[in-house]
Amino acid sequence: MEQTDSQLESELERADVVCIVYAVDDEDSLDSVTDHWLPLLRVTLGQDHTTPVILVGNKVDQVDYTTMEAVMPIMNDYEEIETCVECSARNLKNISEMFYFAQKAVLHPSAPLWNYQDKDLTDSCKRALGRIFKICDMDNDGILSDQELARFQRRCFNMDLEPGTLDSLKAVVQKNSPEGISNEGLTSKGFLTLNSLFIQRGRHETTWTILRKFGYADDLTIQPDQLVPPITLSQGTTVELTQTGMDFLTSLFGKHDLDQDQALSPQELVSMFSTCPNMPWGPEVYYQVPTNHKNWIGLPGYLALWNLTALLDPAKCGELLAHLGFDYQAPYVPNRQPPLANTKDKKLDIAKRQTSKSVYSCLVVGPRDAGKTTFCQRFLGRGHEATADIPIDEKPKSIVNSVVVYGQQKYLVLLDTDVLSASDCLNSTQTGCDVICLVYDSSNPRSFEYCARIYLRYFSTTQLPVLVVANKSDKGVVRQDYILQPEAFCAKHKLPPPQKASARVVPAKDIFLKLATMAAFPNLKRLVHAMILKRPPGEWLGILRHLKQLGLVGEDSGMLKFTIGLALVAMGGIFAFRFFGNR
Repeated sequence: MEQTDSQLESELERADVVCIVYAVDDEDSLDSVTDHWLPLLRVTLGQDHTTPVILVGNKVDQVDYTTMEAVMPIMNDYEEIETCVECSARNLKNISEMFYFAQKAVLHPSAPLWNYQDKDLTDSCKRALGRIFKICDMDNDGILSDQELARFQRRCFNMDLEPGTLDSLKAVVQKNSPEGISNEGLTSKGFLTLNSLFIQRGRHETTWTILRKFGYADDLTIQPDQLVPPITLSQGTTVELTQTGMDFLTSLFGKHDLDQDQALSPQELVSMFSTCPNMPWGPEVYYQVPTNHKNWIGLPGYLALWNLTALLDPAKCGELLAHLGFDYQAPYVPNRQPPLANTKDKKLDIAKRQTSKSVYSCLVVGPRDAGKTTFCQRFLGRGHEATADIPIDEKPKSIVNSVVVYGQQKYLVLLDTDVLSASDCLNSTQTGCDVICLVYDSSNPRSFEYCARIYLRYFSTTQLPVLVVANKSDKGVVRQDYILQPEAFCAKHKLPPPQKASARVVPAKDIFLKLATMAAFPNLKRLVHAMILKRPPGEWLGILRHLKQLGLVGEDSGMLKFTIGLALVAMGGIFAFRFFGNR
């Protein structure tokens, strides 16, 4: 059936592979391959198209010679040609082979892997295999040992190497690339050489099996969703790292901490993220987490930073975990725990009056010049002078550090938010934080009004815990130009009294511990208010009798047990809110 030119072009655009057939007994037929058909393909699909082409020499039963010598120059000139097969439609010679190579060209194309002009791996293939090598190099010594190669074999091909096979492979690599073997292990150069040999010998499927096991698509781009399951963020929930994710990141830290100083130098950080498309951590990260005396990120700050990324940008966090090799390094077991998971709906936490979260978000809000930046940096142990030295373009808007709440390690994220006027709007993400910290300048008589208006507008009718901070207390406390002074305002709305803070005194975590503890037990705002009245421990049991009247203890025994336990802790002098109140 004859086709029109438009029909032919439409079919070519939809094709996964194109077989160009010529007659081996007709020289003009072979000439038409280069004069018409291959140029037509490039015009229709583009000069750089990646649709594989199979040359098929038909009527081989009519001649006693081969046309392969005439075809080889054509294959060298046109990289899209995968191979050439001579066959006979009359006696079916090599017909099955033709369809096999056509199928292979679709499933395991050579064009993304091999540059026929340079007779070498393509740059994108080298980058992909280089990333795979770094992931599989578990001890980061630049060599794949026998144990690492055995693990690689099992994970990629689901089978162990037969005895003697590994030595044979090493011998082949040594013969073709002397630098490919070092200390009886396979170097990065040797890994590339081995895959080059696979491709040159027509075993594209071997290299493609490796690439696809590490999440690569046909165009050699990584598909992170294939390596780390995407996570859907529903309303009222956040995303946190699971124990599996934390274990992977901890092992990754140890792998790249080559000098074993419990910190990652800038060079070690670059090495760790070399398997990613770009460096995800900029210079601002050194002011987002605690660092050591060299201003390098240690393991606590490193894990804190990852928890921050999971909270603020879970999609990016999942992609980074995929690029770093989570799928390969994490234990390979059925129903393996993913590295990221959703938390429970905040409404359920509020109903239970406590949360199972590991990462709490705190909105630090207040007017400009209230000293929020120095207040947040104080959480990392930095004073006023150290904060003033931070370059303007590197000042972060989010800070994270670990705190211990009731003997459990938690992470508290401070989100620094400017309010230029009392009418400024906060978005749903900001107002949905676990705890609110309203910061005002105690030396500025107009400062508290902003915090009061923000509270009345957004938080007075919510069940979110709120703490007011009187910053810059070292400059003195002045009377505020507002209908209620901060202490009276807090008392009226059953909030803890304003907490004095200053970046010019020795940094302490008192306020931040209070914020974390309030986030851990939402909907206990009035209980907190009662607890900071500084009553003697002997009076706590009496206070408990009035908790039902305050609406803090329902009929459920779980809450009652919690409040009784809290009172007993208070009587022993070991309770988290011992710091509340003015000092």
